[in-house]
Amino acid sequence: MTHPPTPVAHEPATRTNGGIVPVLAFAGIVVAVMQTLLVPVIKDLPQLLDTTPSNATWVLTSTLLSGAVATPIMGRLGDLYGKRRMLLASLAVMVVGALISGFTSALIPMIVGRTLQGFAMGAIPLGIGLMRDELPRERLGSAMALMSSSIGVGGGLALPLAAAVAQNTDWHVLFFGAAGLGVLSIVLTLVAVPETKTRAQGSFDLLGALGLSLGLVLFLLPITKGSDWGWTSVTTLGLFAASALVLLLWGVLELRIPAPLVDLRTTARREVLLTNLASIMVGVSFYVVSLVLPQLLQLPTATGYGLGQSMVVAGLCVAPLGLTMMFTAPVYARLSAKYGPKSTLILGLLIIAVGYGAGLGLMSAAWQTVVVSVVLGTGIGLAYSSLPALIVGAVDPSETGAANGLNTLMRSIGTSVSSAVIGMVLANTAHHVGGVAIPTMHGFRVSFLIATAAVAVGILLAVFLPGRRPANGPTLLASSADDNADDKATAERPVERVS
Repeated sequence: MTHPPTPVAHEPATRTNGGIVPVLAFAGIVVAVMQTLLVPVIKDLPQLLDTTPSNATWVLTSTLLSGAVATPIMGRLGDLYGKRRMLLASLAVMVVGALISGFTSALIPMIVGRTLQGFAMGAIPLGIGLMRDELPRERLGSAMALMSSSIGVGGGLALPLAAAVAQNTDWHVLFFGAAGLGVLSIVLTLVAVPETKTRAQGSFDLLGALGLSLGLVLFLLPITKGSDWGWTSVTTLGLFAASALVLLLWGVLELRIPAPLVDLRTTARREVLLTNLASIMVGVSFYVVSLVLPQLLQLPTATGYGLGQSMVVAGLCVAPLGLTMMFTAPVYARLSAKYGPKSTLILGLLIIAVGYGAGLGLMSAAWQTVVVSVVLGTGIGLAYSSLPALIVGAVDPSETGAANGLNTLMRSIGTSVSSAVIGMVLANTAHHVGGVAIPTMHGFRVSFLIATAAVAVGILLAVFLPGRRPANGPTLLASSADDNADDKATAERPVERVS
């Protein structure tokens, strides 16, 4: 590795606060809520903000872009200056953003507030890093599984709650509620989460952060806006080309400097690379169900296939997706301890494939969507839970934050691609009645088939992951042979190392 860690980096703390896992998982759920907070009022945003539909989409796009940029940057800052400190900073920025959005109905301030809310997504990899540093290995597997799944849990639980708030109160209450949750999470973190002593050596790569941010924005912007601009338009193709150039130059820079934002040599390892690519496929499959089922449930029965449910009922039918992901974490820990995270990832992907396959025929009643949500939640929960264990098992402790930040970014890219592709499919297969585009059952089924194809690619990638001996927790790696003395000093609690 480029930077050998300090000696304390290799052993989790023996004195841990029992509240660290639920508090960090709660923080993950809170920041994930930001991603789906406005889903119930998407169609009303142009009227609420007195703007055009294309401008209103920036309220959602801005959160996505800032979240994608923040995850690897905040992960690296956490490795350098303290993960708890950066976690608190992420939550504080989210609270400020929520308050800005809560006090405005103007487009520009709303976009500013939503951009700040997106920066909180860095809390997910920071929480995983804190768990690795502070927890004994027998608790680490289930804890990281819960933290990783919090992305889906928060998104799933936010839908019915946000729908109930939007239907019965002023929509700004959504932001004030989010700010309150953020403040509560900050207080709980201050009380229950210790600061880790693990630090990476070196300095923050500001030029690398700017280059990665620019490259990601240039890449994700046409993905999220391509359907509006046209996929073959000069703007869309030009941004994709500019993104490729910027990221190529960024990669050359990262390989040449002594303290890069992202250690690309580590990222190129087979285990890390294949895990990140599989993460994109899991992100694609996760977002498809979130896009399809709420629309199917709310379409009027007059269409012949719509289920005619209210916004709140639709949210409740999809909520088991997130709840199942949360309850899957302890199951994952047992399976991973016996068979390893690679096998658990493959099992999760196979269950997702079964869920989407069954979903092709289970779309005619509300209870059927609940069944599909439960099956998919189980599979996605197992898959999401496996990803941080695979990453943590392949990188040095001093790089946990940055590595998991990059992995979280890969999932975000998957959801972004999913949103763009499924949006295009539903638009191209829609019926137009009175100038209004109505999604069709054909479009829904094609979307499920696309998700199944993404899962198949994910399984193929996972099969080629290197095998790892099952253990009570993920195998922790170190890169420096100079740490052998530390191994002897901690012989009572040995940790498997790979030089």
